[in-house]
Amino acid sequence: MELSDPGSSHAIYRRKSGRAVKKPDLLQEDPSTHNNNNGKRKRVDRAEGEDDDIEDDASGEDSVGESDGEADEEELKEKRRKASKAKKGQSKPAAKKSKTVNGMGNLAIRPAPNGVKKAPRAKKPRARESAAEVTDGLYAEVFARGHTQDAVAAEWVSKYEEHNTNAMCDLVNFVLRCTGCDLQVDIHDIEDPDNIPSKLSDLQDEYQAQKITDYPLIAKSKGNASFRATLTSFFGAIIRAAHASSILYSDLALIENIEAWVTTTSSSAIRPFRHTATVISLAIVSTLCDIATEIAESSAMTLRQMEGEKKKKTVNKGRVAALQERITDGDKKRETLEGLIKDFFDTVFVHRYRDVDPKIRADCVAALGGWIITLPDIFFEGQYLRYLGWVLSDTSAPTRVEVIKQLQKLFKNRDNVGGLRTFTERFRPRLVEMATRDAEAGVRASAVELLDLIREAGFLEPDDVDSVGRLIFDSEPRVRKAVVGFFAENINDLYESKVEELGAEDELDEALGDAADDDFESPRKAWLKLKCLAEVLWSYDSDDTDGLPTHIEHGAPGTNDLLAVAGVESRFSLAAQALYDAILEIRDWEIIAGYLLFDHSETPEETSNQDAISGFQRACKLEQKEEIILLGILHTAVKLRLTRVIDSEVDKKGKKTKARKEESRDVQEQTALHLAQLIPRLLNKFGAEPATASAILRLEHVLNLEIFEELRQESTTYSTLLDDINKQFLTHTDHNVLAEASAALLHAKGFEDLEEVTEGKVQLLWEDTVSTFSKLVVHQDLGTRGNLNNRNLTGLSNTVRRIANLAIISDCPAHLERLPSTNKKTSSQRVSPLQSLLTILGRGIPGQDVDEDIDKIENELVANAMKTTLFYFMWKIRSLQTMPGSDQEIPDDEMDEIRGWRGEFVDALTVILENTSGIDELCLAAAGTLLDLYTLFATLRHSKASKTASDQEDSTQLKSLVTEISPETQGLLTSIYAAAEKVYAKKSRRNLETADDDEPIDLESDSEDEDEDDDERERERQRAALFAEQKLCELTGKMVLAIIARVLDASGPLKGKLRERLSRNKGKLGQNYKEVVAYLDEPKAKTSQKAKAKRGGKSSVGVEKSKAVVVEDDIDDEEEGAEDVEPVEEGGEEDLRARELVDDDNMEDDDGGGNEEGNKTPDEVDDSLMGD
Repeated sequence: MELSDPGSSHAIYRRKSGRAVKKPDLLQEDPSTHNNNNGKRKRVDRAEGEDDDIEDDASGEDSVGESDGEADEEELKEKRRKASKAKKGQSKPAAKKSKTVNGMGNLAIRPAPNGVKKAPRAKKPRARESAAEVTDGLYAEVFARGHTQDAVAAEWVSKYEEHNTNAMCDLVNFVLRCTGCDLQVDIHDIEDPDNIPSKLSDLQDEYQAQKITDYPLIAKSKGNASFRATLTSFFGAIIRAAHASSILYSDLALIENIEAWVTTTSSSAIRPFRHTATVISLAIVSTLCDIATEIAESSAMTLRQMEGEKKKKTVNKGRVAALQERITDGDKKRETLEGLIKDFFDTVFVHRYRDVDPKIRADCVAALGGWIITLPDIFFEGQYLRYLGWVLSDTSAPTRVEVIKQLQKLFKNRDNVGGLRTFTERFRPRLVEMATRDAEAGVRASAVELLDLIREAGFLEPDDVDSVGRLIFDSEPRVRKAVVGFFAENINDLYESKVEELGAEDELDEALGDAADDDFESPRKAWLKLKCLAEVLWSYDSDDTDGLPTHIEHGAPGTNDLLAVAGVESRFSLAAQALYDAILEIRDWEIIAGYLLFDHSETPEETSNQDAISGFQRACKLEQKEEIILLGILHTAVKLRLTRVIDSEVDKKGKKTKARKEESRDVQEQTALHLAQLIPRLLNKFGAEPATASAILRLEHVLNLEIFEELRQESTTYSTLLDDINKQFLTHTDHNVLAEASAALLHAKGFEDLEEVTEGKVQLLWEDTVSTFSKLVVHQDLGTRGNLNNRNLTGLSNTVRRIANLAIISDCPAHLERLPSTNKKTSSQRVSPLQSLLTILGRGIPGQDVDEDIDKIENELVANAMKTTLFYFMWKIRSLQTMPGSDQEIPDDEMDEIRGWRGEFVDALTVILENTSGIDELCLAAAGTLLDLYTLFATLRHSKASKTASDQEDSTQLKSLVTEISPETQGLLTSIYAAAEKVYAKKSRRNLETADDDEPIDLESDSEDEDEDDDERERERQRAALFAEQKLCELTGKMVLAIIARVLDASGPLKGKLRERLSRNKGKLGQNYKEVVAYLDEPKAKTSQKAKAKRGGKSSVGVEKSKAVVVEDDIDDEEEGAEDVEPVEEGGEEDLRARELVDDDNMEDDDGGGNEEGNKTPDEVDDSLMGD
């Protein structure tokens, strides 16, 4: 055969030079040898067909028989193999090119030459797509080959015009492939549209049999990140291509078949089928809406052109007719599109917007919002908007957020506001409810942003505005941040209305004039804005509290009042933090201070002929509650100002520059000096009221006292400030004022250079307070309850409260032990303040026929006496722990005195426990104080003085102060714990595990009362349950510390019983209680590790460290350590000794071995648990 024969089918392989090659002819006789050809020839060979080529070649041969042809083929194969070996070095690139050959399925599993691995490529997303390519090719054309969606869609439309059935079959299989299904339909299924439900049912059964759990639309893999966008874009491109070629209108079977398959699949019981088909349907409708809008715009433009042509003097009738024809054709197309849109809406959206899958519901809502914006002529109607309103009550938070987003888009377009009035009136209550009461903070924040747009449209009622505005006090920062704009606009509206009442703004500006930059006490318009802010916050606070306290109230006697001191910000401070950037007037804290210092008492009364200044001053006059609010805002403004100044020292690159640091330092210096001058003036004006005084004292906490350390000339200002704080401390009896003043003094003591000045002021407080106390207790019977009149009792209670606050921040033993000065009347009755405080504890025994108010004062007096005495022992133990034992010996008189004071204190507390009820506040306070006292003395085991003592006797002397709680007292504590446990279980309605001798808990005793007012009773019950849980956890925590300190439940017949009692209901009293009791379980794991170490034959002592305890092996004799060790009983004596929870007397008699081991135990471990 001649290759140049034009009749041969291989003429196309002639080179450009005209030289023919015989080698390709031989390949056609053996397809298996195609590996040595390039990819282009193999693609053509497969397209042409091998049998026809062989016949053409045979016709050109001379007398070549069938058997000869076979022999020649085998011979050529051998030659080919030899040539392949000779060109082995060139086979590698050929192998790489062969990967791109289409249709060669055997290449995927053929071993790679020279060890090249192909398995990893099979794991990539494209491997799955290549499988689809083998199936039908359309899936790969869309997702794998890098073609644009428009090109693939145009190619599919062309194929549809050539053979519609095959093209539709490919498209349906493409949809099935997008669901994650490898199943297919054939041409017969396409030709029988009535059998679509049956065919899909069969496909569903086969799909379920494969147990596929994931599908591309929701897959999280990297390859599926753009799957949804590609899928929707492709179907949109198909609709646009059909529209461009007019096949969408000329061949309605196209869209009808697509609609039949997709809508039927969207009703499938299988979520992958249903979800994928729904997304495709929504994408089709979105594209139809876009096309309809384009046609409408084009028709409108054509209509304007036709009208312009008709107005000409010489009308071109042909052009007018052509334009009219275009308009008519556009109207027909638009009518067709609207019919298709409504069909898809009725068959897909109406059923899927309430689908069980929240993702499908969210997709439907998002699509509907887009349709309303794109095609408002159809969808911007009440019958479609109502679907958005209904979905506002969806159970899925993401779906609710999605519908709010769509509504926000609608309300942002001012042209839509009129059409949304009816919708807003119908669903406004639900939107307000979502903003104020939704369970998800994100939904509430989004709803607030939507309501802000509705407010701008004027569709919100005043009550709704107030309901949303109260969210400025919300506990979620995200919600507070979202409501800032809404709230700030309300303040601006109120401000503008007040300005209008005062006259025109220009007149007001002229009357006020221009104030000097450093004159902050002259009237200015910012005062009116601040007045509006305080007024609105006050109204919202009074309406929102429902009788609950705005600030943390003073706790019951004996509770931890330190929690209610400084650091707990009010709701007004939190609101000011959120509004700091939205309301500019808040940033200028000097203006706020000047407004507060302005004397409003001189404001003239309202008259008929009033000038603008008088009216402005009356409008800015502050009420007492508003003054408290502005003082809280002032504190927040100063704190945020200083915080942002410090943060500004760092540039964008995270580096501090010298210029920024100097600027920041100047601002801090000016703020500190100005604030130090303002605080005394504010105290002079507002110091008489406890609420305002405590708010002003809080300003001292943010004062940078380092400025006064550097500026020595300003020491007078600092001293004056301390004098004013002392004055507030001595003149006030309110808990918050005393707590804030104590915190301010403690803050001042933190600066070394100013410590001397501050300590002098504190000593003056001690002298005045102790002197007043000594005068009050002289010639008085302090141990009998109810024997003092109201005036004397109140004065004594207030003085003891001041002593308790001073004892918290300052060393008090010297002041409490010192005898008062003598005079003729009291020379024979001198007792120390400490002795008087111990005597006052006798008033803790309940009396009979005592007035309720008097009884409350008596309980508070006893509680403060407990607190003061406990802090006395804390300071005393601290001095013993820090005393160097090697240099100074503790006098016996001092040790005996400590034992004596402690004994009296313990006896007084025990008497209170024996004579009060277990659920009484004073009883709980006494129990907690007693446990703290014993735990406090247990820290002496690991004190520095005990470990560095040169004399063993000195160490024993300190440890002798450590004693255990007696079994009788332990029984009292157990009964108090049981009472607190029962109260909490009853309030929180929990069922507890009870012993045989325990009384059952009645959980239904209050059921009849609760029927009267369920909501109010439920809120009160929850509040009571929180307080009961706090009391139980606080008492349990002190008992756990005492057990760890080996002063409770450590020895005797009741050893280990209390531990078991605390753990009985560990899993039934809430997570807080469980975490408290969990500290008792930590040593168990440590003990097991120690036992394993012993069983392993280790002779050395292992020391296991943890945050709670230190476990040591105390071995008295080395020979005993070599013997077999039996498992240690948990809670037994050996276990407690191993964890240093019981003293080992033999350790003290050892020849120093015990001390060596004891030195290995870190001091800070016990101090972290049982220290101050």
